[in-house]
Amino acid sequence: MKANTLKHRIYAILAVSNRKGDASWYFDMFIIGLIGLNTLEMILDSLPWFHAQYKAELYVFEAVSVAIFSVEYLLRLWTANINPRFAKPFWGNLRYAVTPLAVIDLLAVVPFYLPFLGVDLRIVRVLRVFRLFRLFKVVRYIRALTFITVVVRKKREELTISLVFTFFLLLIASSLVYYVEHEAQPDKFASIPETMWWGIATLTTVGYGDIYPVTGLGKLLGGLIAVMGVGLFALPAGILASGFAEAISARKHPNDAQTEAPFTCPHCGQVISRDDAS
Repeated sequence: MKANTLKHRIYAILAVSNRKGDASWYFDMFIIGLIGLNTLEMILDSLPWFHAQYKAELYVFEAVSVAIFSVEYLLRLWTANINPRFAKPFWGNLRYAVTPLAVIDLLAVVPFYLPFLGVDLRIVRVLRVFRLFRLFKVVRYIRALTFITVVVRKKREELTISLVFTFFLLLIASSLVYYVEHEAQPDKFASIPETMWWGIATLTTVGYGDIYPVTGLGKLLGGLIAVMGVGLFALPAGILASGFAEAISARKHPNDAQTEAPFTCPHCGQVISRDDAS
């Protein structure tokens, strides 16, 4: 019973606090501060003169941070069974381990341990970009970022449709311009896949200018595609704006069952209803 009580207490501390001043709140502030310092350390470490002058200090800070994040990850994995969703021993822990936030926690520390496992240092240098996942750890503590996750999940079908439509339009536009411009510029519009670079730059209205049509028909198509791109990329923006409006309205009117917005469990990322949360 004592071990079980300890497990529950650790679970409560690891959960995002809703009351300022309790143990969970202080732990949250500590982790958020450590994430901020790690982000600053990663930025400063990219400066050659700073890295050369403070190489030893940076390594010590990195080692201490990884140790803390590793302990946090293991404790979250151990206490996952307290959540009914992961109640089954072992299998519940494995299910928690593949949740998005748990994967972020793991990727945030893995690159540090790879050299000790005999992994090629060249691969380690590439994988050090995973240190960015330490910044993503802050998602569980910032309600606004959790809010974004809920909206994207709710609108995932509409967003998927808009992305598929965008790909189809990119393919059609690139194919048309390829057949129109290939003879005039075989080096730049060499194939449909290579023309897709021009298609992306045009649909997004970026227009880098490294590749552009020179024929009359090609210029006409380019202008039409650029205009279509303005409306095309407004589509997912409109979907997200609608989702945010619905979710914000639901938060302001919690008693309205039709516009009720779900909460997200800060520990496992599971979407739960307000009734469950209360």
